[in-house]
Amino acid sequence: MSTIPHYHSILLVEDDQRLSALIAEYLEKQGLDVAVEYRGDQAVQRIIEQQPDLVILDLMLPGLDGLEVCRQVRPLYQSPILMLTARDEDVDQVVGLELGADDYVIKPVQPRLLLARVRALLRRAAGTANVPQEKSKVGYSAIMDFERLQIHPAAREVTLDQDSVSLTTQEYDLLLLLANNAGVVLSRDAISEATAGIEYDGLDRSIDIRISRLRKLLEQDSGNPSGIKTVRGQGYLFVAQGWSHD
Repeated sequence: MSTIPHYHSILLVEDDQRLSALIAEYLEKQGLDVAVEYRGDQAVQRIIEQQPDLVILDLMLPGLDGLEVCRQVRPLYQSPILMLTARDEDVDQVVGLELGADDYVIKPVQPRLLLARVRALLRRAAGTANVPQEKSKVGYSAIMDFERLQIHPAAREVTLDQDSVSLTTQEYDLLLLLANNAGVVLSRDAISEATAGIEYDGLDRSIDIRISRLRKLLEQDSGNPSGIKTVRGQGYLFVAQGWSHD
């Protein structure tokens, strides 16, 4: 597989100097331009001013933790944020994704996995930037109307009961994929390949977390969802009639 062109800029925010040096060296060998920041409070200004193509953001940082950095920069920074965390706990992953992180990798970092996630996020960001109107996996539609729920691909907007719903890039992409395949059960493998361009490793919880987040935002009863159903042992199913007014 060819490397990503060198002009893709990465800001690595990691206070472990040995780890940051190893990550930076590995990514630079793959053709990426990597700068390193060790403090969370200083990272905020650098991210907003420099607008790197992608930020790799550690969770535990001096000055400001990674979650707070993500919260502060997200309104002014639209490129991908990949979080690093040593905590294998759902709560950290959920909060990070809800604050606008696009993905996460759990320490100890496996360089090849990290590179795969970085490449996938850069591809997705490039695709979003280069395509003025959304072209779905199975077709194109100006407005996808499911009664209470409407998806506007050209504007990348979602409304529920005519109110705008704020979604992260990854949440929107997942919802659009499910909606374009209404009535079809999509496995985690298929979702991971379609939304991130990588194979599902069997351990990643980001898809499940985003599904949970979508249900909280869109379903009348997230504990008993009618629009995005889990098909045990198979995957997730978008039910077009699940968003009716009845």
